[in-house]
Parts: sequence; structure tokens; C-alpha cells
Amino acid sequence: MITRRGFLGAGLGTLAASMLGACSRAGATAADSTLLTASDVHVADYPTVTAVDWIGKELERQTGGRLRLRMYHSGQLGRESEAIDMARFGALDITRVYSGELNNAYPLTQALCLPYVFDSVAHMRHALDGGVADAVLRGFERRGLVGLAIYDSGTRNFYNTKHPIVEPHDLHGLKLRVARSDIFLELIRLFGANPTPMSLGDTFSGLETHMIDGAENNMLSFQSSRHYESARYWSETGHSCAPDILLMSRRNFDRLKPADRELLVDLGRRSVTVMRERWDATEGEARQTVLAHGVKANAVDMAAFRKAADPLLQRYLQQPEVAGIYRQIREFT
Repeated sequence: MITRRGFLGAGLGTLAASMLGACSRAGATAADSTLLTASDVHVADYPTVTAVDWIGKELERQTGGRLRLRMYHSGQLGRESEAIDMARFGALDITRVYSGELNNAYPLTQALCLPYVFDSVAHMRHALDGGVADAVLRGFERRGLVGLAIYDSGTRNFYNTKHPIVEPHDLHGLKLRVARSDIFLELIRLFGANPTPMSLGDTFSGLETHMIDGAENNMLSFQSSRHYESARYWSETGHSCAPDILLMSRRNFDRLKPADRELLVDLGRRSVTVMRERWDATEGEARQTVLAHGVKANAVDMAAFRKAADPLLQRYLQQPEVAGIYRQIREFT
């Protein structure tokens, strides 16, 4: 479905012409075949990339090669915000994005990103599997996207180049990278730090050049993006378990045959298990890697962080749709 004109029209003029030509040739190998394209900013062996690769293999196997998928990982097609727009307008078929990038345009995702809405990864998975994922995914139908799956992504914590963070006061004055989400911008301010919206791909150079002092993310991303090479302090705030979401262009989804649409939706849901198995197998290894390279991890005053975050939580719960998802999540504690 992807075309050279589609990529360029989506603002990807910097993408190498050779990549585009290869994509076009691959899509034309057979008149009755369809090549779907997918993107992710994470590296090739990251759990979400592995899960989408699995979808591609199953699509090809179950359709006898009539449906195939090509994954562009490691941010080859740009930032997550760009991928969202590309999918909406049909220049890209499938993309995996962090839910924080979706908060402003898709309000139901806000409930997933509220501070301390999930008590643990186990709680998050239980709630998502219990109907929360389906409720949120339906919300994408309003604006040109199809929600295929919600991939959990561990707990998010702070890391920085200066010192350990034990209580919110320790964050005062630090410049921290955050996703382009009003929730995370406000949360960082409540904790006393200076939020700096920045893509994941720009964060490494931001740390290296001291444009920022730190960021917040899960352990696997901290390791795979090599941020630990600059940020030596990891503090277990656990302030968010905001998950990732796998989306497809509604325009391109509707062009598929009904049976193919059903297959893709089914594989999307089943890929969650693939993603989780990969996550559970690699998160501990990532932690060992960063600690072996001299990163100092510490516990925090969790009660103090929860108290500091509470005003934000209460304000968002004034929105009926957000409050409804929040209550559904909390029923699984």
C-alpha cells in the first residue's frame, strides 16, 4: 500500500531514495500481493518490533504470501508523531507508538498515562486484558485509525546525569525530556523539574550535549537507546506504566478484503502475548547491562511522589470519559 509519492507527501524527503525504490519493487512482485509497511522508533530486537515482525510472518504464512509486511525499525521513517500522521493519511499502514504521544488527539489514552493509575505491570496487564484495551482501541475509529493492540512497556522511572532522585525536591531545576503530552508536561512541573518535549531519537544527543539533564522511561528503552552511557542515576519512581499502542491506517485497513481485515485484527490481539514474552525475557538483562556499566539505581519516597502527582490526577478525573476508563482500571486491583 505504501508508495513513493505517499512517503514523500508525508514529509519524508530525507528518506533515502534507495529505500523507497526497494519498497516499491517489493510491493510489485505479484499482481495479487499486498505489501504492508510498519514503523517503530525502537531497535530491531525490541519486544514491540519482534511482535510486529511476528504479525508479518503469520500474515505471509496464512495467506500464502498474498499479504506481507515490511518493518522499518529504529526510527527509519521518522518520529512517532510523524508516523501517526502518516498512518492517518494512508502513507503508512501500521505503526507502534507510545500512548503519551496520543493523549492530546485521542483523549481515552489519557487514562492510561495518568500517574500511578496502575499499581504494577501485573495490574496493568490484568486490566488491559479485562476489557480496558478494547475500550481504548475503539476510540481510534473516530479519527482515521484502527487500534490493533496495546503493548505494555513496563514502569517508567527517572534517570539523570546529576544525582539520585529520592523525593520530588531532588528534581527541582533539572531539565528532563518528556513525550509531547500535556499530562507528562504537567507532571514534570508538579515534581519541580523543567520538562523539555523531545523525541526519543533526539534524547541521546540531548544528554551528550547537556541540552537536558535526564529523562523518564522504562528500563528496556533506557538500555536499548544507550542513554545509560550519559545518565548514571536511575531512580525507581514508577510514576507511570503508560503502554504502547499498535495502530493501522483506517483508509488502508478498509481497502483490504473483509477476511484479511479479520485476520489482521486477530493477529494484532495475539501479538500481545509475543510482545510480553519477549519483554519478560529481556528486561532483566537490560537492567544487568546498565548496572554493570556503572549506573546507580535507588528507591524513592513513593508516598511523596504520589502526593505531588495527585492534583494532576484529580483534574483529569473531572473528564467523564477519562474517569470511566480510570474506574475500570482500578476495579482490577
